[in-house]
Amino acid sequence: MNAIKCIIIDDEELARKLIDTYVDKINYLQCEGTFENPVEALSYIKKNTVDLIFLDIQMPDLKGTDFADLISKSNTRIIFTTAYSEYALQGFELNALDYLVKPITFKRFLSAVEKFPKSAKLLDDTITIKSGYDLHKVITKTIIFIKSDSEYVHYHIEDGKKIMANQSLSKLEASLPNYFLRVHRSYIINKNKITGLKGRDLLLSDQIISVSDSYIDKVKKLFI
Repeated sequence: MNAIKCIIIDDEELARKLIDTYVDKINYLQCEGTFENPVEALSYIKKNTVDLIFLDIQMPDLKGTDFADLISKSNTRIIFTTAYSEYALQGFELNALDYLVKPITFKRFLSAVEKFPKSAKLLDDTITIKSGYDLHKVITKTIIFIKSDSEYVHYHIEDGKKIMANQSLSKLEASLPNYFLRVHRSYIINKNKITGLKGRDLLLSDQIISVSDSYIDKVKKLFI
């Protein structure tokens, strides 16, 4: 398989060296750089391809969770490395590949790395949805549409499953892949699920969703 290009971001030198040592032991990992400052790492990512990041959470300039949020639209995967287990839930909500609590053993490190998809065909994006106390990992492309209802959103999935989460539709819109489209203040739809348009009614599988005036031109362009 092709080498997985990775970088290490941690404000502690010993932590960076340990992860770098572990990376060297795995022949399909290729370390492209280590960074003490996450802001410098952001600049690097903008100019270079990075497949995987080993990312600390508690850093002075920019928290790892905020860093992950900033690059959420990219295909770069993240393995969090931190001394604080209380961030685990937030880490998985950010769709992290894994969450390693320091001190990290090589066995645990290897287990996390092996979760990285070995083929591009396996890189189906997933989204982790927090519903109450439960976490649901959903393949993003199976979402038909998302409906806003006050301070909650409802995910409508291909298999008929519905998941309710306490989220903002506007914030969610910014984090979704580009095959999702806002068509109403209350709806985001998966463009790949569209089967037709009748007037201002958008057909998605067996669902009908009304398109608002401010979005109708964007929707019509999908049919040109």
